[in-house]
Amino acid sequence: MTDTPLKLFNSLTREIEIFTPVHPGEARVYSCGPTVYNYQHIGNMRAYVFSDTLGRVLRWKGYDLTHVINITDVGHLTSDADEGEDKMEKMAAKEGRSAWDIAKFYQEDFERDLARLNITGKQHPRATEYVEPMIEWGKRIADKHCYELDSGLYFDVSTIEDYGKLARAVTEEGEGRIERLEGKRNAADFAIWRKTPEGETRQMEWDSPWGKGAPGWHLECSVMGEALLGFPFDIHTGGIDHREIHHPNEIAQNQAYCCTGGLGKAENSGARIWMHNNFLVERSGKMSKSSGEFLRLQLLVDKGYHPLAYRMMCLQAHYRSELEFSWDGLGAALTRLKRMVMAVGRWKALQEERHAADWHADSWERHPKTREPVERFRDAVSDDLNTAEALTAFEDVLSLKKIDPDCVLSAMSEMDKVLGLDLENLSREDLRIRPKSAEITEAEIEAELFRRKEAKIAKDYATSDAIRESLAAKGVEVMDGDPLGWEWNLA
Repeated sequence: MTDTPLKLFNSLTREIEIFTPVHPGEARVYSCGPTVYNYQHIGNMRAYVFSDTLGRVLRWKGYDLTHVINITDVGHLTSDADEGEDKMEKMAAKEGRSAWDIAKFYQEDFERDLARLNITGKQHPRATEYVEPMIEWGKRIADKHCYELDSGLYFDVSTIEDYGKLARAVTEEGEGRIERLEGKRNAADFAIWRKTPEGETRQMEWDSPWGKGAPGWHLECSVMGEALLGFPFDIHTGGIDHREIHHPNEIAQNQAYCCTGGLGKAENSGARIWMHNNFLVERSGKMSKSSGEFLRLQLLVDKGYHPLAYRMMCLQAHYRSELEFSWDGLGAALTRLKRMVMAVGRWKALQEERHAADWHADSWERHPKTREPVERFRDAVSDDLNTAEALTAFEDVLSLKKIDPDCVLSAMSEMDKVLGLDLENLSREDLRIRPKSAEITEAEIEAELFRRKEAKIAKDYATSDAIRESLAAKGVEVMDGDPLGWEWNLA
C-alpha cells in the first residue's frame, strides 16, 4: 500500500502543508499543557485528544515521535492577557495549602484524565523545573529586546519582525484583551520576569538579575520547547485561544533568542507548523466553573458515561471545527462506541470458531475487502486529521460480511492505533458505568431481570410489568427490543 503524504493546516501560514520532518524519520511535537491550579474542564481535554490523535498519526506513519506536554505550575496570571494574580498562588490561598501541593494534586488528576482518555506516552515537564534556564534565556535577550519597570522585565514587541502574525493582529494596540499597563512601551508588551512586590512574599519566587520574583507565563514554553526538542522542531499545538496572545508572545521570544528574522520563514517561529484545535462549546451555560457543576471528565463518569465516549465525541468532529457539547450528543457517541464494541466481539467469537477448525489466518493487507477501507481511512487521517471520515471507513470494515475474521480484526487493530478507542480490550461491561446517583447495584439489576425473564416465560405478565416498574423507580430503564441488546440502562 502506497502511503499518502500527511497534510496539515499551519495556523501561521493559514495554509495546508505537507508534513516534512526537520529531522528525517523523527517527529517532534510540543503541546501547551494545563495550568494545574484546578481540575481540567472537558473543553481543555479536547486539546489533548487532538494532539494525541496527531501523535498517533505520526507514529502510524512510521515517525519516531517525541511529544512534550508542559505543566504550568507557576507564572500564569488570572488573565491570559498578562494581568492579575498568579493562578497557583490564588488557589493556594483559597484552599489553605501550599502552591506546591496544589500543583501536585491537580497535575496527578490531569494525568489520570489523560489515562482514562487513552492518551499516553507524553513527557510532562513542569515549569518550576526550568526556572534557572528561563533566567538564562532572559539574560540572553534582555539587552536587545527587553526593558525594566518596577513590576518586572518586559519584552518590547517592536524589536522583532511580524509580531502578531499568528493572530493576524492588525491594530496598533494589538489584540483587544490586552490592558495597558503604566510604563509599557507598547500595549502588547509582556512580562519575561515578574518582581515580587515590595513587602510581599510569594510561595514560589526565585532570585534573578531583575529582582526576586517568578517568570512570566509565556517564557516556559519557549524554554522547554528549545531544551527538550531543539529549534526548530516540527509541530506546536494548542487551543485556538492560545493563537491570540500566548503563542504570538512565545514566537516573539523564540525569534529574539535565535536572532532570527521575520515569519516569512516559518522555522523562525521556533516550530515549522503551528496547529490549533477549536473550542468545545456548551450553550446552556449550566456547566461552567461558576455554576457549581463543573463539566469535567469525572462528572461524565458520575453520570454513567465511559470516558472513551468523550474521545469518540471529539473524533466525530474535525479538530478545527467548533464542537458543541450536549448530553444527547455524548449519549449518541456512547451508542456508536457500543456498536463498535459489539461488532468487534462478534468478529472475535467467529475468529475463535474458525481457529478451532484449523482456519488459515490472513491479514487485512491481503484481502481487497479490507484493504480498500483501510486505504480510505489512511487518506482521511492524512488529510489534516479528518477523523470523522476515518470513523466511517473504520465502521465499514466492522460491517463486512463473509470474510476471514482475522482480516477484519487485523484491520481494526491497525486503524485503532490512530483512533485510540482501545477496541481490542474494551468490553460491554466496561461501558456499563453505574451513575453515582444510582441506588441499585448491577448484581441486583441482573437478578431482577432474570426474575422478569422467568415471569415472561411463565406468561406471568403482571409480575413482569411490576418488576419493570420497580426497576424504573430506581432509575433503571429496561430496554426491551433494543437492537444493541444492551438489556438495561441506568438513567
